Amino acid sequence: MKQEILHIMPVRLRESMAQRLQEERKIEEIRIRIGQPIELRYAEKSIWLPYRVNAADVEEMLTFISQYSLYAYEEEIRQGYLTIEGGNRIGFAGQVRLLDGQVSRMTNIRFLNIRIAREWKDCARELLPWLYKEGEFLNTLLLSAPGVGKTTCLRDCIRLISNGDEQHSGKKVCVIDERSEIAACHLGIPCNDLGKRTDVLDGCPKREGMKMALRSMSPEVIAVDELGGADDASSIEEMFLCGCKILGTMHGDHMEHVVRQSGMERIYQKRLFQRYVFLTKRETGTRTFHVYDQECRQLC
Repeated sequence: MKQEILHIMPVRLRESMAQRLQEERKIEEIRIRIGQPIELRYAEKSIWLPYRVNAADVEEMLTFISQYSLYAYEEEIRQGYLTIEGGNRIGFAGQVRLLDGQVSRMTNIRFLNIRIAREWKDCARELLPWLYKEGEFLNTLLLSAPGVGKTTCLRDCIRLISNGDEQHSGKKVCVIDERSEIAACHLGIPCNDLGKRTDVLDGCPKREGMKMALRSMSPEVIAVDELGGADDASSIEEMFLCGCKILGTMHGDHMEHVVRQSGMERIYQKRLFQRYVFLTKRETGTRTFHVYDQECRQLC
């Protein structure tokens, strides 16, 4: 993680940041704001570094992030984020340009949020038994507010399901990694351990990716991140009809968020997801999970 982050930092700050990143191993986010000190965010606290960021620093970072071609990444920046090597995700904020009421581009980027990607192996091991019934994996949706750890939990679930254990046979899993954040592929090779029976469609939109996976990879489980909207709901309904299991994530910290999403109300009413897992973060930074069945009965 250290080198990947240092390579996108302003040259004048690299030496100081290298020492910080070596000492502080549990950083979750690095927040860059023009005119403000750099913020290192942890699960339970923040530390402010005495380096005030200026416009030249941000421009230099954008040059490194885009590998000297900001234009080549214009589509990703328009969507507000870019995933770099190692699965680290950069969020952007600045001046938004509209065309016919839609975001056409982002200019004068002045704020960056570097979200540190980490593998926390076995973080989902205690959760896993609740996702099976009579040896069969159940359609599962992981939910939480932003920044709580949905993707980290999803990643470990994929690895455990793929490898299997004494109680559960390993499953063929296909990951539709639209944002290159789950597998963190570099030149098509996953940097994260997703298990020995896992295949990855990297950078592929969920709707197209699920159909491609079904046609070509014969998956038993399809894993997707950040579901939401009518298109996603329609796609996962098709997968259910084809007999493929779904492991997905969605923003939300209670069931109302599920049914409010366009198209997801129909999925809920048909009881297609058999497990809903809500992840929460305590003030101490520790994560907990609450598991519900398709009838919204709490299991644990």
